[in-house]
Amino acid sequence: MIEDISIRDLGVIGRATLPLGPGFTAVTGETGAGKTMVVSALGLLLGQRADGGAVRSGSAQAVVDGRWSVPDGGPAAERVRDAGGDVDDGELFLSRIVSSEGRSRAVVGGRSAPVGVLGDLAEHLVVVHGQSEQIRLKSAAAQRSAVDAHGGKKLAAVRASYTQAFESWQKAARELETITGDRDARSAEADTLRAAIDEIERVGPTAGEDADLDATAERLSNAEDLRLAAGLAHEVLSTDAVDGTRDVLSLVEEARRQVERVAQHDAELQSIADLLAEVSVQVSDTSARLSSYLGSLDADVSRELETVQERRADLGALVRKYGPTLDDVIQLVADGSERLVELDGDDDRVVGLAAEVEAHRAAAEELAGRLTALRRESGDDLAARVSDELAALAMAGAQLVVSVSDRGELGASGADTVEILLRPHSGSEPRPLGKGASGGELSRVMLAIEVVMAASSAVPTFVFDEVDAGVGGAAAIEIGRRLAMLAERAQVIVVTHLAQVAAFATNHLRVVKDASGEVTASSVQQLEGQERVAEMARLLSGLPDSESGLEHARELLDLATARPTRAGVRTDTRS
Repeated sequence: MIEDISIRDLGVIGRATLPLGPGFTAVTGETGAGKTMVVSALGLLLGQRADGGAVRSGSAQAVVDGRWSVPDGGPAAERVRDAGGDVDDGELFLSRIVSSEGRSRAVVGGRSAPVGVLGDLAEHLVVVHGQSEQIRLKSAAAQRSAVDAHGGKKLAAVRASYTQAFESWQKAARELETITGDRDARSAEADTLRAAIDEIERVGPTAGEDADLDATAERLSNAEDLRLAAGLAHEVLSTDAVDGTRDVLSLVEEARRQVERVAQHDAELQSIADLLAEVSVQVSDTSARLSSYLGSLDADVSRELETVQERRADLGALVRKYGPTLDDVIQLVADGSERLVELDGDDDRVVGLAAEVEAHRAAAEELAGRLTALRRESGDDLAARVSDELAALAMAGAQLVVSVSDRGELGASGADTVEILLRPHSGSEPRPLGKGASGGELSRVMLAIEVVMAASSAVPTFVFDEVDAGVGGAAAIEIGRRLAMLAERAQVIVVTHLAQVAAFATNHLRVVKDASGEVTASSVQQLEGQERVAEMARLLSGLPDSESGLEHARELLDLATARPTRAGVRTDTRS
């Protein structure tokens, strides 16, 4: 339930606060005072598209704040917490800021959030009805949705099962069509993959082989320089030269012997002798490794290099063709093999898919039949209940007719066509709402449907924006009476220009203009007592101080206060 809404710099409204609360709230005011801006402000809080043109002239931004009472464990509270917001003791605060450039931001439960979160919350918080809603009531999709919603949980469960079966059927049918329709392309793909895999397997690349070959080629290309440098180093470290030249190893050994000869006279020299012994061992080991390295250098380097370069060329050709890396080439063999298994199994897959298609179609047809039967049952009940309401709304003799006919083919919503028709009076032919109902009649039909469906609705608030347009007299009184009855089960907010409707409100708000024609900070007033009587008189006659208008206003208020309980109302026991 909405506790209150604050509006700043939206349209003609400079600053206003609407105290709402439970029951039936009527919003009235002179033409141009900004009554519809109340609904626009609520729309912003419910995630509707923001328009910078709606910001009050001369203002940088418009701000709308709303305070809701919501159950702590309800779906609205859960969505708020998912978005990072808080619900404190059942109170939810929503805010929407719209700049004059059209930029918009939202605050949900004290935290900034995407505007889409407001849209998610809307379905749990408010149902808005206005002239645009009446237009949507004329559409086949909206009429089907109304019948389905009236059908309760049983119909919803069958529709969910049908949707699943239909989607499975469509998915299998699309896959079957793809396989059979692209058979030539799939065969060519298999041939290409098979040739690629054969070519790669003939070469037989291994992971990291290209890097190893690069290193080998580098070594072989510089083999002479390597042999010369290693030979000279070995000769310097350890050699038996005939010219008397002494190598490093013999010099180190000579130094060690000289130190050991006198080390007994000074302990410090002994450690030096030990170090020279270690150096001698290291020089000897290094000389041996150089000797081994020289022995490993193949004399026929050119032939080995040629072999390496040929292998590199083979790998390079594969990389250019199937790369960009050798790892990609190797992976193509694994992935291509799996794909080949799939492509080569097309014939078996076609047989299996054909069986799936038939099974899913049979299941969808069976569920579609059940869905049509439940829609007819729901439609008949909805038509009877709404027709009872229409009689009370000064449309005696009018009947709502719900037609559920076989469409002859399965669709996303079933195998039938749902149409809500109106028989304006006894003996006339039922006609589509768009053709058989005037604006006023359509308003009453919509209200009657909402009253009938409200008992099973989980939405706590209904907003009606001049839903009484085109209605007056006794019909308007009955609309007010029905809105009051709806307010016994939910919060009802109505923007109206009819005193007959406003009389039934338990909370009357008036949007006013100052002498300059602009809305002031006190632009919304909560009316009681004589102020309310005067506003009712203005609505009736255009004159707030007309004696006849005031008397008529008092009569309306007395009539609304003493409104009788509706007789013959059917109690909806369906789940």
